[in-house]
Amino acid sequence: MANFMIGYTSGVYDLFHIGHLNLLKNAKGLCDKLIVGVTVDRLVKYKNKKPVIPFEERIEIVRNIKYVDAAIPQEDLDKFKMWEKLHFDVLFVGDDWYHSPRWDEMEKKFKDVGVRIVYFPYTKGTSSSLINETLTKLRDKKQ
Repeated sequence: MANFMIGYTSGVYDLFHIGHLNLLKNAKGLCDKLIVGVTVDRLVKYKNKKPVIPFEERIEIVRNIKYVDAAIPQEDLDKFKMWEKLHFDVLFVGDDWYHSPRWDEMEKKFKDVGVRIVYFPYTKGTSSSLINETLTKLRDKKQ
């Protein structure tokens, strides 16, 4: 019998779009249980951004996606700390992290505890930042 696989991924999930849905769908296809960390508002500020949708609403949206088994607050950027709490088997991240110095180090830590990292490509042409930028431009035109 195959081992029960727990997967973990995290993100802001602001202005939920098809790229988010594709990532969650693909991640769920590679594990038995998918846990999703939703970044709390104060942590989003590290990117010098402010979420459009408040945390409570973002986590409720993610919690109700059929591919998600559990949605939890992500209160720390250190995914290894999350592993220490959840002991997931596979970590899903965007390919923009691939071979960055921080992730090369993180990969070694995860390899030592038997966690596999799967990199997913970002959906081309879709991002919450792009959607927000477009909405801002549309609003500016109307004023």
